[in-house]
Amino acid sequence: MKISETDILLIPGYGKILPGHWLLRWRDKMATARVVKQAELHVPSRKEWLETLVEHVEACDKPVVLVAHSLGCILVAHGAHALKGKIRGAYLVAPSDWDRNGLVKEFDGGDFKPVPRNPLPFQAHLVASRNDPYCEFERSREFAMAWGASFQDAGNAGHINLESGHGPWPEGMMSFAHFMKRLG
Repeated sequence: MKISETDILLIPGYGKILPGHWLLRWRDKMATARVVKQAELHVPSRKEWLETLVEHVEACDKPVVLVAHSLGCILVAHGAHALKGKIRGAYLVAPSDWDRNGLVKEFDGGDFKPVPRNPLPFQAHLVASRNDPYCEFERSREFAMAWGASFQDAGNAGHINLESGHGPWPEGMMSFAHFMKRLG
């Protein structure tokens, strides 16, 4: 499937997305990509985040491909069945494990936990890092298996964000291109 034939929805995780983050760079490189902007970034509500995501999906004219990072991956897992009509696939990067106590000092995971284990009703690919401080590698693999997603080992890549040195993240763009081909 060609990127130009889809609407790409980029779903950030917990907290503010900083300039230079690969999600924002991807938005700038793909004409059909846009960021799903949530109202509350530091005390997120699953219900509100899901309503916002559904609004974005419903506003799309083309088949939708979701690209989610961190808590955004968990949102996709929670909302998959509410979204399944227009969604062609989901590219999930560095999911965060909100079942783990004390993951973020300021937020306990709220209604995002427990992390769902139901198979996703569309194709998915999960990219995980071996040294992600927000999710152990084997836990990411468990999420991929439960969700029916293909799995990619990104090596020691931290949380695949600016703090771990992933601004442009060209390896991710190549991986995403392969995922898009599989959707075709």
